[in-house]
Amino acid sequence: MTASKPLTILKETILAGESKTINMEIAKLHTMNKLKIPIIVERSKTDGPTVLFCAGLHGDEINGTEIVRQLIVQKINKPKIGTIICIPIINIFGFVNKTREFPDGRDLNRVFPGSKTGSLASRFAYHILKEIIPHVDYTIDFHAGGASRFNAPQIRIVPENQELKQLSDIFNAPFTLYSKNISGSFRSACDKLGVKMLLFEGGKSLDLNDAITQEAIEGTKRFLAHLDMLNPRKKVIFSERKPIYIEKSSWLRAKFSGMFHGVAVIGAFVKKGDLLATISDPYGKVEHKVKAPHEGYLINVNDAPFVYQGDAIYHISTHLEKES
Repeated sequence: MTASKPLTILKETILAGESKTINMEIAKLHTMNKLKIPIIVERSKTDGPTVLFCAGLHGDEINGTEIVRQLIVQKINKPKIGTIICIPIINIFGFVNKTREFPDGRDLNRVFPGSKTGSLASRFAYHILKEIIPHVDYTIDFHAGGASRFNAPQIRIVPENQELKQLSDIFNAPFTLYSKNISGSFRSACDKLGVKMLLFEGGKSLDLNDAITQEAIEGTKRFLAHLDMLNPRKKVIFSERKPIYIEKSSWLRAKFSGMFHGVAVIGAFVKKGDLLATISDPYGKVEHKVKAPHEGYLINVNDAPFVYQGDAIYHISTHLEKES
């Protein structure tokens, strides 16, 4: 969509050169109090693409919300050309309750495209796709790891899509994972509607991490500079670092229950047999060593103080894309 055309979201029109915050109200709390989801729109007077920055599909992944908040605070969301839409929190119910899911127990990121008359989560999915996504050309959706699992900063894209690969190269997170679209996900729904999405993962739920936030902000500025949308007052840092592309990866699971003492550092390259962690009892009698089953990069590390047998504790790359 070009900036010169009026943009109408939820029956509110934003003209070229205007800034407006639109409140999306779909359902109330069980106390009958209203919950408003702010949609922050910044439009240039000059034609250009429309980009959506969003977070909080999972209400407890607050680092994504902090990233989008920083984009607003630093005025990175004021475009040189085109339009930038920011939604810092989509699942406002989960954010209030510090939970991943909606009050109906559903994962919003598994119910797209949703239904106008379905469950609460399904209705939110429906209105996001109906009211916002038809105006959007590009999206970056910011996430964090769940259940105390800390994600290294990474972009996830579908395999064999050269345009997304180019955008991922430009964003230049330390890692890029090839992962297929999951049925019912926001990413899958956007793909079907022709919207180009980068999914950013970094940090863990119910946690704020400055290093993760900064990685995402710098990557976003490079992304906007590529589209010629970056506010000219903002400096962009281009790095010679190349993303490490991971084609396949696997989870290492705990063989024992106990107190978890991590040794390996997130993002590190480990060799087969390297010590990753120990799992001990609380009484000083038992200590089990956790060793790397093969070489690879640690792209997710469990930060929990204790684990149960079968818990996912490390996500390790198994196959890297060869440099062309």
